[in-house]
Amino acid sequence: MQYRFRTDGPLDNHAVGNLLISALWEQLDDSVAGLDLVGRLLGARGRVLPMALEPLEIAAIIERDGVTHEVHGQSRVAVTFGHVERIWLTPSDPLVCPEAIAAIADADVVVLGPGSWYTSVLPHLMLPRLRDAIVESPAKVVVTMNLVTQSAETEGMSPSDHLEALGALAPELRVATVIGDPRAIEDVASVEEAAAALGAALLLRQVHGAPSSVHDPLRLAAAYRDAFEGSLGDVGRRDVTDH
Repeated sequence: MQYRFRTDGPLDNHAVGNLLISALWEQLDDSVAGLDLVGRLLGARGRVLPMALEPLEIAAIIERDGVTHEVHGQSRVAVTFGHVERIWLTPSDPLVCPEAIAAIADADVVVLGPGSWYTSVLPHLMLPRLRDAIVESPAKVVVTMNLVTQSAETEGMSPSDHLEALGALAPELRVATVIGDPRAIEDVASVEEAAAALGAALLLRQVHGAPSSVHDPLRLAAAYRDAFEGSLGDVGRRDVTDH
C-alpha cells in the first residue's frame, strides 16, 4: 500500500494506496465511505477522514539559484529542489469534511507530524475552516518533528525552520508540546525558542528506530504518553536517555 511507483510516466512517485483510495472514491462516490472501506480492508484502528469533500491540488513557489518556479501537484512539489517561498491549495476554501471538523472539536489531542512537512503536515492548516477548527478546538496540540530533512522538499532546513514555517502559516495556532529527537537537533536553544514562539515546550526524547531516519513506534508512543498525560514542567534535555 505504501509502495511508490518509480517511473517516468504519470504514476511516478504515486503510492499504491492512493490509487486504491481513488478507485473506491470513484466507485462509491463518497470519500468518507471509501476511506472507511480501506480501513476495514487493512484492519485499521480508528478512522481516516479527508480534509475536504472535493479534489485539492497543492502548488508552491520554489526559489532555486535566484530563479523562482511555480510547481503544481504533491508529487512534483515534494521532489523539486529549492526553497519553498509560498505554498497553497486549490481551491483555497473548499467544502470541508464535516466528520473531520466534528472529530477535531471532540478531540483530546491534535497531533501534527511527523511527515512530509509542506505536502503532508502543513496542508491541514492551509484550509481556513479546518485551521479554524484546530485553533478553536479545546484539544492539546502536539507537533512531532521529523528525524531527517526530506530530499528536495525540506533540504537544508533546520528543525527551527520547520517550526517557523508552521507559525508563519498559522500564527494564531497555540501548540502545547513539540516532540524532537536529540539526534536530529543540533541547536537545542534555537528549537526551544521556535517552540516557545508557538506557545510550546520542547520535549526531547529518543524516538528514532533502525534505521535512524524512521521513528520507532514504541519509543514514539512513550513520548506521546509523556506529552499527553505528563507535566512538562520538569521535562527536558536532561531527561534524555538512549536505551
